[in-house]
Amino acid sequence: MNSASRPPGPPRSLGSKALVPVHFICLAPQAQKVAVVGEFNAWNPDSNPMAQAFDGSWQASVSIRHGHHQYAFWVDGTLQVDPRGQGISRNAEGQRVSLLAVS
Repeated sequence: MNSASRPPGPPRSLGSKALVPVHFICLAPQAQKVAVVGEFNAWNPDSNPMAQAFDGSWQASVSIRHGHHQYAFWVDGTLQVDPRGQGISRNAEGQRVSLLAVS
């Protein structure tokens, strides 16, 4: 089968390396600075800052690889779990963090 006759869709070679856009929302209307941190950005609060929306929520879209990931919100310098997350775990430092399944 040549490439012209393949059905449309992502290339098979991407497999588990494919990135999926994930939209995060953090309800912290009084915060000054919010970021989403996790395994996907080495827990770096400078990697994925969130923008405040008109309703006071903070939002960001991050492209993340398929799989299970730990993450949290970095709100004014404090790590906070996502109350709407898919579960709770502990990171390498023993802090409570949220779980996310990307497929």
